Amino acid sequence: MNEKVILQTNFPNLKLVKQGKVRDIYDLGQYFLIVSTDRLSAFDVIMDQGIPFKGKVLTKISEFWFNFNKEIIENHLISTNIKDFPSECQEYKNELEDRSMLVKKAEVVPLECIIRGYISGSGWNDYKKNGEVSGIKLPKGLVESDKLHEPIFTPSTKAEIGLHDENISAKDAEKFISREIINQLGERSIALYKNAADFALTKGIIIADTKFEFGMFNNKLILIDEALTPDSSRLWPKDAYKPGGAQQSYDKQFVRDYLLSINFNKQPPPPKLPDDIVNKTSKKYLDVFKKLTGENFN
Repeated sequence: MNEKVILQTNFPNLKLVKQGKVRDIYDLGQYFLIVSTDRLSAFDVIMDQGIPFKGKVLTKISEFWFNFNKEIIENHLISTNIKDFPSECQEYKNELEDRSMLVKKAEVVPLECIIRGYISGSGWNDYKKNGEVSGIKLPKGLVESDKLHEPIFTPSTKAEIGLHDENISAKDAEKFISREIINQLGERSIALYKNAADFALTKGIIIADTKFEFGMFNNKLILIDEALTPDSSRLWPKDAYKPGGAQQSYDKQFVRDYLLSINFNKQPPPPKLPDDIVNKTSKKYLDVFKKLTGENFN
């Protein structure tokens, strides 16, 4: 692949305020500039290699879903078109192209809003222990990857880099946030998930679960960060779906599975990813982008 991989951004004339696992955030005064790099984190450990096209796919899929779901809730996106960005960004336009968003400056709600439509991942692990996920009792006899009767809201704490998010109950979440806001978060998250999941099925994709993040802007709850991407969701090919075990996926689960196969201890430093794992992961990101949006990167 000839695509240039960007692991770090370096914009001396812009003010870097936060570097996340994947995104670098710059303060432009009235707005934030969010740049999606090609970094990949698995088990909360950032890999040394990047995934070609990853940052671009995350940005463009988020833009697609922000627009698709804007009737349900307002979001922070202003533009992904560099021509709309402030003048101080223009000298970096080659690096920013297709991988950056100009967004509203919202105050982040300190909770990850996870919606599960299928039982998988940490939710499946919790269910096997006591038949519950985040304090929600589920029917007996479910198998891994089963579809749930109704999607469930299972919030988690927001961990700093290098630490693991922790599933909590909505009741526990009241230690951080008011019950009124938690109820809003649950209702909006489920509505967003259902709307997107129904559409994705028409494109041959199952959204098994996803994570939303919200912020307060002008005293109103809005959707922020990314939306329904391969990094924040489990995306499965519908035609290969078969409950009773792990599923094929379009997301970074592919890398997680490889790391598990080599008994990675889920602690830094990360192992070197083989070229074929990197390239296949890139293809998965590009495939799901094209399936969902009908678009491609030239």
